[in-house]
Amino acid sequence: MTPDELTQPADNLLDVERTFSERLAYIGRFFWRDKSGIIGLVMFFLVVFAAVFSPAISPYNPLKQNLRDSKMLPAWTAEGSWDHPFGTDNLGRDIFSRVIYGARVSLTVGFFGVLIAGTLGMVLGAIAGYAGGRIDSVIMGVINLVLSLPYLLFVVFIAAILGRSLINVILIFGITDSPVFARVTRGEVLRIRESGYVESAISAGARWPRIVFDHIIPNLIGPLITLATFEMSAMIFYEAGLGFLGLSVPPTVPSWGNMLAAGRKYLTSYPWIATFPGLAIMFTSMGMNLLGDWLRDVLDPRLRRSRK
Repeated sequence: MTPDELTQPADNLLDVERTFSERLAYIGRFFWRDKSGIIGLVMFFLVVFAAVFSPAISPYNPLKQNLRDSKMLPAWTAEGSWDHPFGTDNLGRDIFSRVIYGARVSLTVGFFGVLIAGTLGMVLGAIAGYAGGRIDSVIMGVINLVLSLPYLLFVVFIAAILGRSLINVILIFGITDSPVFARVTRGEVLRIRESGYVESAISAGARWPRIVFDHIIPNLIGPLITLATFEMSAMIFYEAGLGFLGLSVPPTVPSWGNMLAAGRKYLTSYPWIATFPGLAIMFTSMGMNLLGDWLRDVLDPRLRRSRK
């Protein structure tokens, strides 16, 4: 074996390490250039941390009632106590613990709803965009029909029929939101299928499933990830709206929407009962929108060139 052959694996390892370090440096430059991306990422990870470690962070059981401590003021007021930093609700339940546990419901609905909607919409949009003709007309006809319906009214109607359940809420958002991903995917596929590498794959005799799933869909990851962050933020809002209307998870499950519904009647006398879950919704959505803006800047080459 020659000396060049002995040093070749080490050179390949150095190339991999150099490529990885260059990518980290590239991401770091974008973070440094766009401070809102850092803020959004920190806000999002705080919510994820609260949801994952809520049993260790929350000082009380979110379902534990203590009527002697009901409607206690927040800790920074004169009559408040740091035993209950955000105060208590009308049943004496600790609002801080319920806000932390409520992050679990919102993130679960947002993540799995986007996962179902993105997967279903990506497959349908890729098939419609690449196949064209009658298949495209049928798929897009159904998608346009769904998109023509008032979204929130459509979701409320289905939720009222299916009943209150976390699984039902996830499926409702996953199915009704898939047309958005399908339209974006179809538009990108119509553009990508005319590119040179797709034409080369067709000339080499590749079948259409391989072309779609091996050559086209990997190039859709950037736009779809950006879209997923915004849609996840929207699903958190919609889940809270369903909870406010009594159509989301059962009332025994601590969620931000259920807390808003419970605090609605006390807005004038005990406003903190509904204020803190509303602030949690706003905090989560703002963090995800900032993160989505940053991801769009990073993953869109046209925006990268304009920034340069």
